Amino acid sequence: MAINKRQIIGSAILLGSFAILGTGIVAYVHENTRMRIIANQEEALLRSLHEIIPDDAYDNDILQDSIQFDSTLLNGNLPVTVYRARHKEAPIAAVLTVTAPDGYNGPIRLLVGIHYDATLAGVRVVSHRETPGLGDPIESRRSDWILGFAGRSLENPVLERWSVKRDGGEFDQFTGATISPRAVVRAVRNSLVYFSDHKDELFDMASPPTESSTKNEK
Repeated sequence: MAINKRQIIGSAILLGSFAILGTGIVAYVHENTRMRIIANQEEALLRSLHEIIPDDAYDNDILQDSIQFDSTLLNGNLPVTVYRARHKEAPIAAVLTVTAPDGYNGPIRLLVGIHYDATLAGVRVVSHRETPGLGDPIESRRSDWILGFAGRSLENPVLERWSVKRDGGEFDQFTGATISPRAVVRAVRNSLVYFSDHKDELFDMASPPTESSTKNEK
């Protein structure tokens, strides 16, 4: 019996050691995988930001120089993140994460870059579920439609013309698909209105004003 007890104890210790080692390996792999995923996501985000604002246009860490706030108008139930580009501490541009909630097949996530002078630096689609061949020309890899926002402002065109041509506005829609471009145009317009009202606060404050203090948002 003594021998059996020693064998049982030895086996238990061995199994316990394997369990501890296995748990440690799993935790190590999980942590390293998580860090790689985070790094890959940051690299992808930075590439998208650089499509809108060239990396030689600013000298700060644009990923770290960011703020978040809530705005159902700009981003539904998700917080709006603003990435701020500066050169020698002077504000250059901001990129807002916004959502067009009224796409044909659901929300369209966007990055909207706006120069400090309130002209658009560019717009890119982050994710969407629009119908292939109809609504997906909102992607820059599908067409150059979304590139046409660069240089636009609330004066080019005037606010009343910030809609697709079918609605009496300035912007083209797609053949057989109006809902997707209409949603994007509306979201970009709202971003410009918010930025125009709050650009100094967005750059100067640790956190921007609450949505209740905004004005002229439509």
